[in-house]
Amino acid sequence: MIKFKFPFFGKNGKAPVARRPVDLFAVGIEDPLFHEKFKGLRAMVEQKADLHRMKLLGITSSIAGEGKTITCVQLGRSLASTGRKKVLLVDVDVRKADLTHGMGERRSPGLTEYLLGGVPLQQILHSTRIPNLSLIPSGIEVNSPADLLAGDRFKSFLQEIRMMYDMILLDTPPVLPVADTPTIRNLTDGFLLVYRAGFTPYTMLRQAMEELGEKNVLGAVINGVEVESDSYYRKYYGAYYHRDVKGMIDSEKNGEAIRK
Repeated sequence: MIKFKFPFFGKNGKAPVARRPVDLFAVGIEDPLFHEKFKGLRAMVEQKADLHRMKLLGITSSIAGEGKTITCVQLGRSLASTGRKKVLLVDVDVRKADLTHGMGERRSPGLTEYLLGGVPLQQILHSTRIPNLSLIPSGIEVNSPADLLAGDRFKSFLQEIRMMYDMILLDTPPVLPVADTPTIRNLTDGFLLVYRAGFTPYTMLRQAMEELGEKNVLGAVINGVEVESDSYYRKYYGAYYHRDVKGMIDSEKNGEAIRK
């Protein structure tokens, strides 16, 4: 099982608070260790996916506020940045649509419109500023998302996008508050469960794993854990980290300029 510790919430253990949507691509952009951590997670996910022929993963958490959406975006970006995989992010959390808003996209048309038969698949596929990374926004909010996700059209949708992309990450709702994610637990190749240390009771993590079925949980991303060796790496390897991140930023800017 993948087990990865990540200090996203910083030393004070508090999540960033914002009145407006956060630019999910901008989070941690100037922090070399932030990106190194996601490269480590990417390597683990790629190894597992290649070994077991997995390509459709759900990213979820027990409750809201644990960092699942930022994990989904940054993992997707890291996977796409290698040039080895064509990656798709899907906003399945249609109640909140944090992934859609955080990537600067409109909700509609999106997943729900497609599942309701209102638009073709190609109309809801959006390219992003990151080469090899695409997005399907959430679509309009509906009364019962779990029923929509349980339908045959959603199953057919997953089969179709499997044929189009090398890796697909679903940003799904938290497991415990609503039934949406457990509804699709057997339709993915597995889930990464984001756990925010010091915020979410461990009993809720265990309950979420039971709801998903432990066989469906590929691993846990433990968020909010301070990395003891940060100062060591910054002292001895900082120049290499900063050079690598600068190259990544320049590459993304060049790619965006070309598309414009």
